[in-house]
Amino acid sequence: MSTIERLRRRPDFLAAADGRRFHTERMTGQGRLRDGAAPDDPKALRVGFTITKRVGHATERNRIRRRLRAAVAAVAADLPVVPADIVLIARRPALDAPFDALKDDLRRAVTAVVKARGPDAGPRPRRSGQRGAPGPTSGGKTSGGKPDQPTPHGRAAGSPAPAASLPQSLSNACGGVPDGQ
Repeated sequence: MSTIERLRRRPDFLAAADGRRFHTERMTGQGRLRDGAAPDDPKALRVGFTITKRVGHATERNRIRRRLRAAVAAVAADLPVVPADIVLIARRPALDAPFDALKDDLRRAVTAVVKARGPDAGPRPRRSGQRGAPGPTSGGKTSGGKPDQPTPHGRAAGSPAPAASLPQSLSNACGGVPDGQ
């Protein structure tokens, strides 16, 4: 049976977010194998919990956190003994789910996220919408893949209409949008 530590520091949570993921209806598991930790270390597996305010009020979030902690303690003997950081992100259905379903989801999530990657696999590639990743540039093309061409009105596709084309009776403090009253 392995001793399971709690994951508490923000950099550890962020590092686990770059690892593998496993999704169920009740939770998402994120995790990564730690480098530099001995595989026979009894404190090899560290688990952290994230329950956002979108899930519910504080009492509901605390109940979900207690249920997840109890599920981790119940399946600790079944979890692999590897140097890994796991973050469990709870969803609302974890509040009322049967405890056996939580334990099954937890077992599947942990085994899925601690699988070793292939020999040449580096860190996960960042998606274009994430921070720190440069977004794609248009290179003179619109989203349709066609070069910018003038429309019948004389302006390039995708460019905003000139402000002078708005009727003068609609100008107000909202930039030409009628109040709707």
